[in-house]
Amino acid sequence: MDCVMRSVRAEEWPLARQLRLEALKDPAAPVAFLDSYEAAVARPAAFWQERTAAAAEGTDVRQFVAESAAGEWVGTVTVLVERPEDEVRFGEAPAVDQGHLVGVFVRPGVRGAGVADALFRAAVDWAWSLSAPRLERVRLYVHEDNPRAAAFYRRFGFVPSGQRMAVPGARDEPGGPVEWELEYVMERG
Repeated sequence: MDCVMRSVRAEEWPLARQLRLEALKDPAAPVAFLDSYEAAVARPAAFWQERTAAAAEGTDVRQFVAESAAGEWVGTVTVLVERPEDEVRFGEAPAVDQGHLVGVFVRPGVRGAGVADALFRAAVDWAWSLSAPRLERVRLYVHEDNPRAAAFYRRFGFVPSGQRMAVPGARDEPGGPVEWELEYVMERG
């Protein structure tokens, strides 16, 4: 599919919100996102405005979108910059400066058309282009019950690190099942 990969712009927060809400309605959402449609739809406009502005201009976070020739957003991925001294957002504290890919979503109608590859290339290229800090690796997490996503990540060049973490909130009752998020990494090199 012919798309332009680009960073979001601050004023595009309504589109960023709309795409996120669509992602949270996707059948894979329960194993792909640590968020729910109900929580996201209840967030005020100011939340989406701040989130999109930070992802548009920041050096610590950048959101990429795939925009079709018709101007429709058909996919997204966000890169978070993580440093060893930062507060841990998810998983373990990094040992080196790294990027963390989150919020991966491609609309069902364009899956398999190269959109995810192009988004990931834009995100990883941006991560490697940073000089302050210079990122040594890029990571992401994938739910153990999301083999399609895991296969894509491996094909793209990510490898399992062997690290895993329990999905927050997955074990609501004592003795209940534990669900795992598996870390995949790509080292600079």
